[in-house]
Amino acid sequence: MNLAPQVETAELADADLDALAGGQAGSAGFALGLHAAPGSLGLHVEAGDVAVSAGVGASVSASGFSADGHLHTTMY
Repeated sequence: MNLAPQVETAELADADLDALAGGQAGSAGFALGLHAAPGSLGLHVEAGDVAVSAGVGASVSASGFSADGHLHTTMY
Protein backbone atom coordinates (compact mmCIF):
# COMPACT_ATOMS: atom_id res chain seq x y z
CA MET A 1 0.00 0.00 0.00
CA ASN A 2 1.45 3.38 -1.04
CA LEU A 3 0.59 6.17 1.40
CA ALA A 4 2.57 8.90 -0.40
CA PRO A 5 0.39 11.78 -1.60
CA GLN A 6 -0.30 11.73 -5.32
CA VAL A 7 -0.14 14.85 -7.48
CA GLU A 8 -1.84 14.98 -10.83
CA THR A 9 0.40 16.35 -13.58
CA ALA A 10 -0.34 17.64 -17.05
CA GLU A 11 1.93 17.94 -20.06
CA LEU A 12 2.30 21.39 -21.64
CA ALA A 13 3.48 22.12 -25.14
CA ASP A 14 6.41 24.52 -25.71
CA ALA A 15 4.05 27.04 -27.31
CA ASP A 16 1.87 27.01 -24.20
CA LEU A 17 4.91 27.56 -21.98
CA ASP A 18 6.09 30.46 -24.15
CA ALA A 19 2.67 32.10 -23.89
CA LEU A 20 2.60 31.57 -20.13
CA ALA A 21 6.15 32.85 -19.50
CA GLY A 22 5.92 35.77 -21.88
CA GLY A 23 7.51 33.99 -24.81
CA GLN A 24 10.80 34.84 -26.39
CA ALA A 25 11.05 38.53 -27.05
CA GLY A 26 13.08 39.55 -30.05
CA SER A 27 15.52 42.40 -29.72
CA ALA A 28 16.59 44.98 -32.24
CA GLY A 29 19.21 47.00 -30.40
CA PHE A 30 22.82 47.80 -31.19
CA ALA A 31 25.59 48.53 -28.70
CA LEU A 32 29.31 49.10 -29.14
CA GLY A 33 31.94 49.37 -26.43
CA LEU A 34 35.66 49.99 -26.70
CA HIS A 35 37.88 49.56 -23.66
CA ALA A 36 41.54 50.51 -23.55
CA ALA A 37 44.21 50.40 -20.86
CA PRO A 38 48.00 50.41 -21.01
CA GLY A 39 48.94 47.23 -22.87
CA SER A 40 45.40 46.08 -23.64
CA LEU A 41 42.46 46.77 -25.92
CA GLY A 42 38.93 45.34 -25.82
CA LEU A 43 35.88 45.58 -28.08
CA HIS A 44 32.29 44.53 -27.33
CA VAL A 45 29.51 44.59 -29.93
CA GLU A 46 25.85 43.58 -29.52
CA ALA A 47 23.38 43.54 -32.39
CA GLY A 48 19.98 41.93 -31.95
CA ASP A 49 20.36 38.54 -30.30
CA VAL A 50 24.13 38.23 -30.86
CA ALA A 51 27.01 39.57 -28.78
CA VAL A 52 30.70 39.49 -29.72
CA SER A 53 33.57 40.34 -27.39
CA ALA A 54 37.21 40.45 -28.41
CA GLY A 55 40.35 41.59 -26.71
CA VAL A 56 44.11 41.60 -26.94
CA GLY A 57 46.71 42.30 -24.33
CA ALA A 58 50.46 42.38 -24.00
CA SER A 59 52.96 42.90 -21.24
CA VAL A 60 56.72 43.05 -20.94
CA SER A 61 58.63 42.24 -17.79
CA ALA A 62 62.20 41.38 -16.83
CA SER A 63 61.41 37.69 -17.38
CA GLY A 64 60.00 38.09 -20.89
CA PHE A 65 57.06 39.07 -23.08
CA SER A 66 53.46 37.90 -22.69
CA ALA A 67 50.56 38.37 -25.09
CA ASP A 68 47.02 37.06 -25.28
CA GLY A 69 43.95 37.40 -27.41
CA HIS A 70 40.37 36.19 -27.14
CA LEU A 71 37.09 36.18 -29.00
CA HIS A 72 33.72 35.26 -27.46
CA THR A 73 30.33 35.06 -29.13
CA THR A 74 26.96 34.69 -27.44
CA MET A 75 23.51 34.15 -28.93
CA TYR A 76 20.62 35.04 -26.62
